[in-house]
Amino acid sequence: METLSVIVPCYNEEAVIAESYGRLKKVLDSMPSIDSEIIFINDGSKDRTAEMLSEIASQNKNVKVLHFSRNFGHQPAVTAGIHYCTSDMAVIIDSDLQDPPELIPQLIETLKRENANVVYCVREKRQGESFFKKLSARLFYRSMNYLSEVNFPLDTGDFRLIDKQVMAEFKKFREKGKYIRGIISWIGFKQVPFTYKREARFAGETKYPLSKMIQFAATAMLYFSKKPLKLATTLGFITVLIGILFAIWTFLGEIIGYTHAESGWSSIIILVIFFGGVQLLTVGVLGQYIGILFDEIKDRPEYIVEKEENW
Repeated sequence: METLSVIVPCYNEEAVIAESYGRLKKVLDSMPSIDSEIIFINDGSKDRTAEMLSEIASQNKNVKVLHFSRNFGHQPAVTAGIHYCTSDMAVIIDSDLQDPPELIPQLIETLKRENANVVYCVREKRQGESFFKKLSARLFYRSMNYLSEVNFPLDTGDFRLIDKQVMAEFKKFREKGKYIRGIISWIGFKQVPFTYKREARFAGETKYPLSKMIQFAATAMLYFSKKPLKLATTLGFITVLIGILFAIWTFLGEIIGYTHAESGWSSIIILVIFFGGVQLLTVGVLGQYIGILFDEIKDRPEYIVEKEENW
């Protein structure tokens, strides 16, 4: 009999846990030919999420729970779920019900029909999200494809079905700042899309405010592209060229008489600010990459599991 795990990261989701579990259980019960389980990862929640998950686990032995010692983040939570998973297939899905659990049988059907290793879900529509969120997401995915050496599917999240072979390869990755959807794309094998309409949150508030979105985008870009470093080199070349042209313009101006040194304060200030800004930008880019190297060299664990239930 085939086995399936549903990996569900949770952070302060007391408003949706009961409904999320109920819908997941109903879907999994409708597939008696597959031995299934739910893996909840409590990412250091500060509300009643941990208590509710423990209660669910005590009532259903097919529900397994990992409790983190603190909040480590969404990507480490998904990583833990994959690390602990031993099934033939795994679905990664958030607990907020924006990604409908009812699509899981169709994902499995698509995986088998296409003889694929990954079925990634493409958002045809994104309900309940602001214009800014939709626009920024659109720009992010297209920017990543331009900057990265790997071609990423557009308008996708972590909601996907992966098989045992992909999970085995994923477990070999030792980098700390994981961008999971990017890593799965990088792994390769046969990956096929599945189009769906994304719903609004069932309840509660988003756990990805603007600050976390920017941090997530920076991690994805820096871990999957060296082009920002090349951009710094390009900017340096452009500024040197501008400096040479300005020097020639100033020198000729003194000879011909269309400029005077004492009247050039505005242009000097503009150039100083411009060159200073470019230097700070390039140093900042280098600093980000050095920071990544610093985190990797420390080799700290991505997450710490405080308690396991039903393992």
